[in-house]
Amino acid sequence: MTETRRSRERPRSLSRDPEGFRKEVREFADETLRPLADRTDREARFNAEAFEQMAEMGLLGVIFPEEHGGMGGDYVLYATAVEEIGRACASTGLSYAAHVSLGANPIKLFGTDEQKEKYLAPLARGEYLGSWALTEPDAGSDAGGTKTTAGKVDGGWVLNGCKKFITHGNLAGTVVVLAKSDPEASGSRGITSFIVEKGTQGFSVGELEDKMGLRGSPTAELIFEDCFVPDENVTGEVGTGFRQALETLDGGRISIAALSIGIAQAAFEDALAYAKKRRQFGKAIGEFQAVQHKIADMGTEIEAARSLTLTACRAKDTGERTTRLSAMAKLFASEVALRACQQSFQVHGGYAFVRQYPAERYLRDVQLMTIGEGTSEIQRLVISRQYGLYENMNEEG
Repeated sequence: MTETRRSRERPRSLSRDPEGFRKEVREFADETLRPLADRTDREARFNAEAFEQMAEMGLLGVIFPEEHGGMGGDYVLYATAVEEIGRACASTGLSYAAHVSLGANPIKLFGTDEQKEKYLAPLARGEYLGSWALTEPDAGSDAGGTKTTAGKVDGGWVLNGCKKFITHGNLAGTVVVLAKSDPEASGSRGITSFIVEKGTQGFSVGELEDKMGLRGSPTAELIFEDCFVPDENVTGEVGTGFRQALETLDGGRISIAALSIGIAQAAFEDALAYAKKRRQFGKAIGEFQAVQHKIADMGTEIEAARSLTLTACRAKDTGERTTRLSAMAKLFASEVALRACQQSFQVHGGYAFVRQYPAERYLRDVQLMTIGEGTSEIQRLVISRQYGLYENMNEEG
């Protein structure tokens, strides 16, 4: 699916009942993803076969309308899918979330009918992967530092610049790219969003990052050198790219919250199982109060994070603006997950340190959750701003 566009039949129907849907996705993830998770990490191997299967199930189009090749589901189902996939293999969960919420969702939100037919439909059917390119070497949280430019020419735009840390950007059939289209505009103003197809002249992939975690989800540098993009590939109005990015991130942060919960749940379940079977001083370590308290705290915080994330999902499904709730869910769930993975590592003791158990992988994978799609520090600024405490963050709207 990463090299060529393949037409697909309508995917088989998954349950729309949240619990039935969770059960079906969990069965798929446990049978297909979990057995390969260690190899996926160790070999930094993108699990293309799993994405083929997820496409056939309809998961790659879970939140997109049926008329555009999707399942017609809601954010509750989507977050459930991200959690269950991430619980089995965080690398696969990250690329899944990036495809849906970043690579395809901006086209659903801001694309023309023609763009939705040409690009969203094949993305929803899983004919190829989609990616989103905002971050640059000197511009991440500070979008006002965007240096990739888009110069207007007859019939389109010419892009020049470099994007950094782009999830599976080397595999994507289309990339939604943010570039400065008005050099005179200050800060984050004057940024426009473009759909760039793989194979476009002047568009190339640079180096792939050698990462500490989530190694089965490649992270690429994307380079644009006099790359021509036609006018019909502009999403939304010219100059509104950063506002589009903010709305895209409202959904993307829900994705990271759900992925964080999936990683935390896996770490919790492993710690619980280990505590029941590992014996010291003549009894299972789960009989010691210190271990019991760790398990209790992990379970409680994970349930709280899941509830907050589902609250953000339900708000999203009713059409509310979820900037505050999305940031809260992402902030809380990612920090809960980090604590859960640390505690799971501690419960496993020396066995975690020698990779006999996946506790060390969880701890490596979870580090990105408090960084990606806005660090915890940025989430706190976003939340405080929603309460009327303004910071100079170069944000619009």
